[in-house]
Amino acid sequence: MDRQANKQGTGEKNSQLQISGKLLARNTLLNFLGQVVPLLVGVVTIPFIMRGLGTERFGLLSLAWVVLGYFAIFDLGLGRATTKFVAEALGRCEEEQIPQIVWTAITIQAILGLLGALVLVGITPILVEHILNIPPDLVREAKATFYLLALSVPVVLVSSSFRGVLEASQRFDLVNAVKIPISALTFFLPLVGLWLGFKLPGIVVLILFARIGALVTYTIMNFHINPKLRKYSSSLSFLPHLFAFGGWVTVSSIVGPILVYLDRFLIGSLLSISAVAYYSAPYEAVTRLRIIPTSLVMTLFPAFSALEGSKDRQRLSILFVRSVKYILLTLGPVVLVVMLFAKEALQIWLGDEFAAKSTLALQILALGVLINSLAHTPFALLQSIGRPDIPAKFHLLELPFYIVTAYLLVSHWGIAGAATAWTIRVAVDNLLLFVATFKISQLSPRLLITNGLIPEIFLFLLLGGLAYGLRSLTDTCPLLIQAVLFGALFSIFAYFFWKIVLDALDRDIILKVVKVWQR
Repeated sequence: MDRQANKQGTGEKNSQLQISGKLLARNTLLNFLGQVVPLLVGVVTIPFIMRGLGTERFGLLSLAWVVLGYFAIFDLGLGRATTKFVAEALGRCEEEQIPQIVWTAITIQAILGLLGALVLVGITPILVEHILNIPPDLVREAKATFYLLALSVPVVLVSSSFRGVLEASQRFDLVNAVKIPISALTFFLPLVGLWLGFKLPGIVVLILFARIGALVTYTIMNFHINPKLRKYSSSLSFLPHLFAFGGWVTVSSIVGPILVYLDRFLIGSLLSISAVAYYSAPYEAVTRLRIIPTSLVMTLFPAFSALEGSKDRQRLSILFVRSVKYILLTLGPVVLVVMLFAKEALQIWLGDEFAAKSTLALQILALGVLINSLAHTPFALLQSIGRPDIPAKFHLLELPFYIVTAYLLVSHWGIAGAATAWTIRVAVDNLLLFVATFKISQLSPRLLITNGLIPEIFLFLLLGGLAYGLRSLTDTCPLLIQAVLFGALFSIFAYFFWKIVLDALDRDIILKVVKVWQR
């Protein structure tokens, strides 16, 4: 009995260590780098890839990336389910269940991956010859490309489960040690292939070998961290839990892209193709800001799941509220700057014509991005406590209303109407998720006050009002003078945020993380 108690005590201590504020902050920064570095690599290399391949072959490579991403839907949410159930097992100190959870998920992933590969092989002739408008001289090359691409489907799916185990263990250092180079190689390898004289199928082979290398690396890492995984052990008893959770995640994965891309199809059909460009450019730019909340939520999901497994609802509630506070604190000022200087930013980036037609849309979309970013945390919490059905049902409910709203607003107000419809949709989604989270998790509204969220909202609204007033007064001043004045205003409010919104624990975590990264 004493031995078991000591074991449980040690397990609880390790679980608490895994979800400490310092570790979560560090992992969030690692996830941020894991998304930003490949993005920057893509920005630099894509022009060279495009010139080397030519427009048609580059378009075919882009379609290959899209198809590979779409066929990840055969995952059926099992990668995320693996993360959740492994994290819960760690939270309950039931590590002996982990091999069965992991190998059951991997077995199903391998079967689904092979099924997805067969489907892609089967539809490739139809896709290449009848659906896609591919030049006749590239048809054979396109078929070879998609056939090779089919081989990567099971590799990608199985990799997601092995990666999920590392995420559940809060080993985002290892996850990003693989993710960053592999994502970067997706852009570098086409350049290598071009240098070697390869055509598109040869380039896809290089990318396939990189993905296989990632799978092997993830496998070795998991075997090293959890030696019990070296022995195959699956159980049919876990299948209902995995599919019940993963099924609702899949619903969100299917409906989500429709909610994201519907506005562009409506703009193209109701307005013009050029209007799609005036809308898509600011949309693609400003939604990149969601890298910040996404980096945090990638860390939070297994942390929430571990706390749910250990039944520590108090720490889970505090972590939830503080996470919302941190997202508003980091993203809010950035969004405010974008809204204030949207016109100038578009002029510098895309020219006067885009600035004249896209400024209002960019400002509305920026506000929507902030609202949508705050919803990432309740979304992750609901999934972590075993209720992925709630966000999925909300998405299903929102879809018909969004279609009608977007149609009416695009018809009357053009791309600004599309931005407004999207912002209204994410605001409603945000409200529904927060209400559901507070009700199901039984969070106390007092947490909003005791953890500084309410004062933060008031300070941020005050900052926004003063910033817009200052923008109106200095509209005719040179940008350098405006930059100095706004820098002073934001510095003053940074001081008040530090003193009023952040408590001693927040400040201690920030200072420790800064010291770690300075090294």
